[in-house]
Amino acid sequence: MSDPDVTNPASPWPYLPTLLRLVLAVGCGVFVGLEREHHGKAGVRTFGLAALLGCVGGLAGDRFATLAMACLLVLVGLMNWRQFTLRQTLALTTSTALLLVGFAGVFCGQGHTFTPVAVTVITAALLAWKETISGFVVGLSDLELRSAILLAILSFLIYPVLPARAVDPWGLIEPQGTWITVLLIAALGFVNYVLWKLYGPRGFDITSFLGGLVNSTAAVAELAQRVKEGGEGLLAVAYRGTLLATAAMLLRNSLLLALLAWPAWVSSLIPLALMILFSMLFIWKGLKRGSAGPETPKLNLEQPFSLKAALKFGLIFLALHVAGTLAQKRLGTWGFYAVSVAGGLVSSASAVAAAGTAAAHREVNAAIAANGAVLASLTSTLVDIPLVARVAAQRSLTVRLSAALGVIAGAGIVGIVFHDWLRR
Repeated sequence: MSDPDVTNPASPWPYLPTLLRLVLAVGCGVFVGLEREHHGKAGVRTFGLAALLGCVGGLAGDRFATLAMACLLVLVGLMNWRQFTLRQTLALTTSTALLLVGFAGVFCGQGHTFTPVAVTVITAALLAWKETISGFVVGLSDLELRSAILLAILSFLIYPVLPARAVDPWGLIEPQGTWITVLLIAALGFVNYVLWKLYGPRGFDITSFLGGLVNSTAAVAELAQRVKEGGEGLLAVAYRGTLLATAAMLLRNSLLLALLAWPAWVSSLIPLALMILFSMLFIWKGLKRGSAGPETPKLNLEQPFSLKAALKFGLIFLALHVAGTLAQKRLGTWGFYAVSVAGGLVSSASAVAAAGTAAAHREVNAAIAANGAVLASLTSTLVDIPLVARVAAQRSLTVRLSAALGVIAGAGIVGIVFHDWLRR
């Protein structure tokens, strides 16, 4: 009787899937290693081998994956010991990147694709943009840093504890639904402010456009004040800057409506597109007539996010939402439109958010909400005319802007009429 076969057969891994996992892991490691080697750190081979080690552990099972990461951790410790011995410094950034690449390799070995690739790309991006990120962070003021922290508190601590259902007998006030709209506006404003901070000083036109994304009325008021201080030499750039701020406001309102109520955005597409198109046409004509001079004024916009600003927007939005709903129920469609126009005088973003929320809750139909959003944008566009006339006190600029903004507003009205005609 022969002895039994006690050999341990190899695991039946399929050749092609296993090879693909190994290749993906090595590719992830090499991708990050290229950036590190470019900056004179541990390079392509080290990161490629670290990812390969993690992949082999992931292929062999959870215990071997843990063993592979433990071995990588020992290697990272030895690397830092050598770095400290030679240069009295620690390679913390490179060490963290190595560990992340090792985890990505484990994910590859376990059959994941999106997660390791995403981890690799994010890691490489953070390493490559070190100077940009560091410069931006160093340039942050205490107010801006506190605003970012406050936004996180309002988003992740306060929002979850608010009631998700209506708290009034008429079903008009939903704290959580109202708050998410407030956070949406605050987040858009914060991102726009970051873009303005990064790229605004590069040119008057970019500053005007990004300023319009943050607060078009504030941007136009600042432009008008610059004209008052600088005289006729700034008329051309102030005219173009006002149109850019208006176009930015229209784009922001369109995006906001799309996020809150997609059917309403579809209904508003024709009038808002016509308004944006005519805005771009007037901007293009302004560019042909001349660019900004050597003296480029700088827009001094306030920090777009603060507790006061958030509460103010929330109160305006809530008041417009309740008033619009009641007006639509008591006075019909024209009552809702009247509230939208009045809201555009105060805050077009609030009025558009109120219209979109009403459509999302099916308190008004999508077409009525779309028309209300367009009317709020129209009002916000036209209110710039008396603002410029009063602050800048330049008749030629007022006349020229009145013609351009009047045409833009007229295009919106034509778009509303045309869309209603198509629906019939």
